[in-house]
Amino acid sequence: MTRVGTALDRALRDEWGRLLALLVARFRRLDLAEDGLADAFEAAARTWPHDGVPANPAGWLLTAARRRVLDRLRSEEVLARSMPLLAVDAELTEEAQRVMADPGDELLDERLRLVLLCAHPRLSREAAAALTLRLVLGISTDDIARLFLQTTSTMAARLTRARKKLAGERFAVPTEAELVDRVGVVAEVAYLAFTAGYAPGSGPDVVRAELAGEAIRLVRVLRTVLPYDDQELAALQALMLLQHSRRDARVAAGALVLLPDQDRSRWHAAEIGEALQILQPLTAAPPAPYLLQALIAAEHAIAATPADTAWERIVARYDELIALRDTPVVRLGRAIAVAEADGPEAGLAALGGVALPGHRLPAARAELLARLGDHTRARASYDTAITLCANEAERAHLIRRRDLLPPDARRT
Repeated sequence: MTRVGTALDRALRDEWGRLLALLVARFRRLDLAEDGLADAFEAAARTWPHDGVPANPAGWLLTAARRRVLDRLRSEEVLARSMPLLAVDAELTEEAQRVMADPGDELLDERLRLVLLCAHPRLSREAAAALTLRLVLGISTDDIARLFLQTTSTMAARLTRARKKLAGERFAVPTEAELVDRVGVVAEVAYLAFTAGYAPGSGPDVVRAELAGEAIRLVRVLRTVLPYDDQELAALQALMLLQHSRRDARVAAGALVLLPDQDRSRWHAAEIGEALQILQPLTAAPPAPYLLQALIAAEHAIAATPADTAWERIVARYDELIALRDTPVVRLGRAIAVAEADGPEAGLAALGGVALPGHRLPAARAELLARLGDHTRARASYDTAITLCANEAERAHLIRRRDLLPPDARRT
């Protein structure tokens, strides 16, 4: 990649959300801010190869975006009577250089406003996730559509509807309890995006690491701009880092590799270390959902081999989690841990009464039945799971597991 291409990629990844936040704060129109910034990046792609990468790329982009927004406003005659046509350029350039050289608390506030705006209660969680990836992280509509397994036109329409729902909303930081609630929505949105990458429900991929990585970046941004330290948000970051650290080991020759069979030397040690460092001061904190899930993931991370996993501690963490958030997914996870700690029969008993749509419940039941030697029922459960599974890699894995059953089970 050329120097210009590298500079543009870095600016898009690191500066998009900050620049957009400043533009929305100044002009109070999301559509103008987003279009102006996109135009600025296009202008940079045209001019930087000839003029060179500026000393302050973010300042250059902010100046260019503001000029384009002002041009649009003038053409709409919104500011025709109140803003001089020529005197603003020097002021814009000087202000942009100052702001990007020393962002200070003002820029943090604007970025927080933008993050929280994308998590507005008017939006569904799915729409909020897509809009956040677009506006805060600068991911293209094409890429968001690919990450969520939708066509570009469908995703573009969804983003347009989301923007329209936010039209006229105040670009402000909520106060006190409302702020805490909105941050919780952002956390849910981030984990929704992460889950879509880490455990895709459909399509050919075992894991879409790019989407999971962007979700982690969103949490980093939010923790940076929040005016207080949110322990659950810190725990969420640790949880996602621990799960994301295993991404390379989850796939071998395009096939799914389950946790007990993964090559742990391929786990990302730096991410595990960062997560454990985040968790260390939280171990004495009151139990909370993300924290307990992170502590469960940490048990796997610190085990040198599958045999070293402290399954009794994991079961105890699941018991705490059920007391806070009793869901079928949590019950399924606990049953798997119980099977590892006390045997497959105990695991099957723990699955009793669990109702969960999709393929994962019958797949877990099939594994436990196979361990007990009940191959006929195991095969039936595998068949059910295969029928319900829309992810190609997981479906292929289930077929392989079913076909490993003894021949007498296949004839039954």
